[in-house]
Amino acid sequence: MKPYLPSVATKGLWVRYGGQPITSKQIEFAARHYTVALLQPEYTDVVARLKEINPAMTVLCYKCLSSTRNYETESPFTSGVSFAEAEKAEAEGQQWFARRLSGERIEWQGYPGHFQMNVWNPEYRRRWVKNICAELENSSFDGVLADNDIYGDYYGINVPIRDARSMDRFHKGLDLLIRDAGKALNARGKIIVPNIAESRMAPGKWKRHSAYGGGFEEVFLGWSATEFLNQTSALAQMKEMMEDFSAVEVATSSGGVEKRPRLTLLRASTDGEDTHPNFMAALAALWVFSGGQWSALSAGSHDGHNGTPWLEELTWDLGAPIGHPQPVKGAWIRELEHGWAAINLTNHESGQISVPKELFAVEGTAPATVVLPPHGGVVYRTEDAGIALT
Repeated sequence: MKPYLPSVATKGLWVRYGGQPITSKQIEFAARHYTVALLQPEYTDVVARLKEINPAMTVLCYKCLSSTRNYETESPFTSGVSFAEAEKAEAEGQQWFARRLSGERIEWQGYPGHFQMNVWNPEYRRRWVKNICAELENSSFDGVLADNDIYGDYYGINVPIRDARSMDRFHKGLDLLIRDAGKALNARGKIIVPNIAESRMAPGKWKRHSAYGGGFEEVFLGWSATEFLNQTSALAQMKEMMEDFSAVEVATSSGGVEKRPRLTLLRASTDGEDTHPNFMAALAALWVFSGGQWSALSAGSHDGHNGTPWLEELTWDLGAPIGHPQPVKGAWIRELEHGWAAINLTNHESGQISVPKELFAVEGTAPATVVLPPHGGVVYRTEDAGIALT
């Protein structure tokens, strides 16, 4: 079969690390609709098939930075260190499991079988890096999606615990783990893209943690289909993700170095339906605030990682921005070479906003004016805009 090589890359992201089997129909769809895919580590056959159809696709392997799972008894593991490996280290006198003041291991609330690790322990970090590098050495995966680069206490850790009075101990440990893993993977031709939690709360974190491949914002603009960041917080979130778009230097098989784009991956929270307005609003924000520089977007419900979410507008290339984002009648707008986008970050309707002439929506000619609902957005294109053929 002749490989699919799109002349225009889509803005589509496939977050597919749910527990349901991946179907051949999903693989065919994904290869022609997404630029980046995030998969569980056991799907090496799926990676090969995706790359066969679309060699330009970036495919990352899911790994957890912060936990190990006691129900995983055979490799490949979703964590960098297996439960059995961690228990063996403890039997040899290491302290890899995080423990309460009582000495009890910390099992995550809402995720039975997931146990918090001492990410500040240098031996744990070294083993994590060693294991990941060995697993990916001859793999078709382009690198790692490193989940649970945590900021807050999402899993009932309830500090203080042994050796950690606050979450700051976790933050510093993850800083070092991502740095060490990033350097090691880049030296082997691979990248690491952490799922960076709440970067708006820690200025500079996105820039540091995305330096070795990129970053993933899993709760872009809001925590759920109905819980949104307020405008100040949303703008702070996007500001952090716009700090640095410089390329990532990765070793080549010939001993040289090549520059790869620093990925910015986004996921909007919806009810699981592609028609949910948060999906379109997130795409509008991508164009308004990054001018299209952010890499790829997905959407879905909480822990809903089994589908193939899609908007036709993800195939559009609106070109370079013309000027900066402009606040207009309670919304933000931006004109681009081949289109126009608008986003309302507030919890009330915008005013009536004029839309430039001769623009198009998926369903036909764009309206002359638009009133955006709370947290709503629109994206329109010119007739000559680039469109990825899927």
